[in-house]
Amino acid sequence: MPEPLARQNTTVGRIGQPYVRPEQKQKRSRVMTSLVLVAIIVMGWRWIQSVQDHPAPAREQAPAKSTAIAGLHPIVAEKADELVAQTGKLGIKIMITDDFRSSEEQNALYKKGRSEPGQVVTNVKGGASYHNYGLAVDFALVKPDGDVIWDMEYDGNGNGKSDWMEVVSAAKKLGFAWGGDWTSFKDYPHLQMDFGYSIKDLQNGKRPPATE
Repeated sequence: MPEPLARQNTTVGRIGQPYVRPEQKQKRSRVMTSLVLVAIIVMGWRWIQSVQDHPAPAREQAPAKSTAIAGLHPIVAEKADELVAQTGKLGIKIMITDDFRSSEEQNALYKKGRSEPGQVVTNVKGGASYHNYGLAVDFALVKPDGDVIWDMEYDGNGNGKSDWMEVVSAAKKLGFAWGGDWTSFKDYPHLQMDFGYSIKDLQNGKRPPATE
């Protein structure tokens, strides 16, 4: 006589499904949990590989402002050298007495004749002069004995013309603007090249190109 169903390893439940012992259920649960963990690990590893193979595009950086100015603009420097050479051929020796000037130096000059002793030599504070952006130079005449002068009537080459104004004429042909043409606070030794940039443009970070 066959062994009763109730004594076999599995029996049929009331709905016709095989009966599974509790210890078998626990084993199956552990297996399923392990499989799920393995699947999560594999998916995570694949996601990491995908990110490494296809990194997110770098965010576009905003254009950086121009770096701090530390000297005379190269074109202005070149034209100043040409001015010295050209006027030398006319028998006029000149000296570039000032070129790039920091804002701190500009403020120190501004104080002269105001809060500090001396004569007023500038009408603008730091950041408001073309000198502060390397776009201006000042000049003076040099006599044969080496004396440096700012005499606008001096005629050292004896041609009946003011040496000073001969220098100004040569400078204008090279592209310089002359401070003596200003309607207010005339600056006779001053020569500048603004390249079409206002002081406000320069204060906002705009800069002329380094080459023509």
